[in-house]
Amino acid sequence: MFSYAIRHFNRRSLGCIQSRFHYYSTSSILANNIHCSDSSIIDPSSNSAPLFHKVLVANRGEIARRIIRTCKKENIKTVAIYSTTDSKSPHVLEADEAVCVGPAASSASYLNIDNICKAIEMTGSEAVHPGYGFLSENAEFAGRVEETVSGITGKGVKFIGPSPAAIIAMGDKITSKKIAKEAGVNIIPGYDGFVTSQDHAVSVANQIGYPVMIKATSGGGGKGMRICYNDSQVREGFLLSTAEAKSFFNDERLFIEKFIEKPHHIEIQLLAGRKEIGGELEILCFPERECSIQRRNQKVIEESPSTLLKPETRAEMVRQVKRLVRKVDYTSAGTVEFLVDEEQNFYFLEMNTRLQVEHPVTEMVSNGIDLVHGMINIAAGKGIPSSLMEKLGDQSGLSTEEKEGLSVPHHGYAIEARIYAEDPVRGFLPSTGPLLEYVEPAQTIDGNNRCKVRVDSGVVSGSNISQFYDPMISKLIVHSPSSRKDAIHGLRKALDSYIISGVGHNCSFLLDVLRHESFIAGETPTNFIPLHYPDGFSGVSLSLKEKSEVAAIACVVSKMRGDVLNRPPLPCLPTSGAESSTYVVCLGGLFGTPFLVQHNDDKIIVSQMDDEGACGESQTIIMDKIEFQSNSRVISVLVNGEDKFMQLKNEDSTGTFVIRSNGADFNIIVMSPEEYKLSRYMHGPHKFDTTNLILSPMPGTLISYSVKDGDSVVDGQDICIVEAMKMQNIIRSPRSGIIKKCHAGVGSSLMTDEVIVEYE
Repeated sequence: MFSYAIRHFNRRSLGCIQSRFHYYSTSSILANNIHCSDSSIIDPSSNSAPLFHKVLVANRGEIARRIIRTCKKENIKTVAIYSTTDSKSPHVLEADEAVCVGPAASSASYLNIDNICKAIEMTGSEAVHPGYGFLSENAEFAGRVEETVSGITGKGVKFIGPSPAAIIAMGDKITSKKIAKEAGVNIIPGYDGFVTSQDHAVSVANQIGYPVMIKATSGGGGKGMRICYNDSQVREGFLLSTAEAKSFFNDERLFIEKFIEKPHHIEIQLLAGRKEIGGELEILCFPERECSIQRRNQKVIEESPSTLLKPETRAEMVRQVKRLVRKVDYTSAGTVEFLVDEEQNFYFLEMNTRLQVEHPVTEMVSNGIDLVHGMINIAAGKGIPSSLMEKLGDQSGLSTEEKEGLSVPHHGYAIEARIYAEDPVRGFLPSTGPLLEYVEPAQTIDGNNRCKVRVDSGVVSGSNISQFYDPMISKLIVHSPSSRKDAIHGLRKALDSYIISGVGHNCSFLLDVLRHESFIAGETPTNFIPLHYPDGFSGVSLSLKEKSEVAAIACVVSKMRGDVLNRPPLPCLPTSGAESSTYVVCLGGLFGTPFLVQHNDDKIIVSQMDDEGACGESQTIIMDKIEFQSNSRVISVLVNGEDKFMQLKNEDSTGTFVIRSNGADFNIIVMSPEEYKLSRYMHGPHKFDTTNLILSPMPGTLISYSVKDGDSVVDGQDICIVEAMKMQNIIRSPRSGIIKKCHAGVGSSLMTDEVIVEYE
């Protein structure tokens, strides 16, 4: 399917299987395979000569594809890097050239500075964009890039990002707090140094006062972070955060600061640059992003504008951001993050010296600007594009203080949901494997106000979600020109039509959050998930009315499928009067909850049945429209005046099929009333007893045991540590007992539900 030619170079090993470049014909890929739904990004205006002739993208997945798309619009050739496991990834196929830089482990490939610098030199790249994560905030890498001379052009290479000095200043969390304080930025109380041991961490935590947060000095993305409320949690958190910091950032230094309870996480996106060497530093701030919906300190839903900020608070935050940028002489794109409480007090959290994961929210709410283009323009010495600076509007008559508080005004409302390959029911543990089916939502959502949909993804059908990298599949962003309510509704519809199979994913959890009355009301502190899901997420719970709608729609879909497949009709009970039919629809399969569905002229009457077959209160369903193709998974309905999407999933040999509605999956079987009566005589399935077993909750690697065969354990005692996606997960005993056997060996790869330990 993919046409390409291979050109061999002198065999200079980059620590990988292949030492070669690949030149791909991307036109067929883009036409036939890649759904790049980011039409919101405006083509940047450019001169005939590109800012750079060739840019190497030192990243993978969706962010690599995102950067490549802007480069193509700028007529800039691109070079992708990849590990051996990523050789057929979309970002590799879409780039003009691709270089293998090492094996699957990120430490040997995407974090391998030597190999990446060799690739820069060999390909004649003039600039490097690091994306986010990996080496994007690594000052050594930025410095090495700037020291590299292109082996083809003979010119120095530009790092599309801030200077190494700025990365060092803001990348070290302790140093950045000191600089922020000197710049007049509000900071969180904490310890101005590193913690060196468990005892030291406990001592510092007691000096600050609980609760505290342990953080990796070079951290980000929720890695190496632990919230602690007592000494024992600090001791445990110190060990886990140290291991994660070492694994993710190769820097195991930690610090501790006060944990601000129930704050909102709000950040300011900026661009800063000079149009000439020694010229005035221009700073442009964009609408704030609220990123308070987080699990394991990692963002999952981001939106703009914030529902919390008052205009005067926003202006003061912008003023402090600009003071900080000048203090460190920062250039390129960056984000300053704050914690903001309900009284509008705000505190500096950190500055991310890179392009943020959630940058599409800013692009969509700022009238389709292109932040990657801005970064490239600044790196090329052209400063912030004039078209962006003009978005501040007429500033005549404003005082200096008022100008300092100006930011680009927001246009409409944008919300982003991060789609992860993980199991939210199992504590958001990662899921790995191939994507058997992958279909992104349409680029627009129809309604009273047409919403734009953007999907930034790093995968296609057949892509493999690997245990070696972050499990994010994509970012789904919806923009409404009218209201936050419409943006939420549009995002729900987009999630309802997003088809992902082969791995577990968090779409059901995202839908549940978007349906939550507190989220709809804008009550979104950072503890939203633990507050509203104290016992974890157990699945979407639909109302009786919503279940009745599913039953009615399932009945119609079953008949439509039967007509297409030329199946004989179910024997149904006629009722008096006009033509009508009666069915029993079981939600949950043969032994699930039965609903009596009666079709009467232009309406459907649905009643839930009890164990004796008696019907409860009936629901009237008006179905004005249903669109369903036999070769499609998406069902479009207008039911009771509301547009909805549902998904039809697999059908087995018994006639049971699956419908997903609002993130809830229902095994469904449609029967005649006579069939239902007979089915009640059948025995339910046998349930296996696993109470004497500890099963692996995720795929991963068994790092260590805290017990051995014959040990007595108590409820909650540490049993072992399983590492998945570089995250250290402690597996604890669910009860007291005696360990009969430790089945899995240390260092072994575990599958989900594989037996780790057996009790006597």
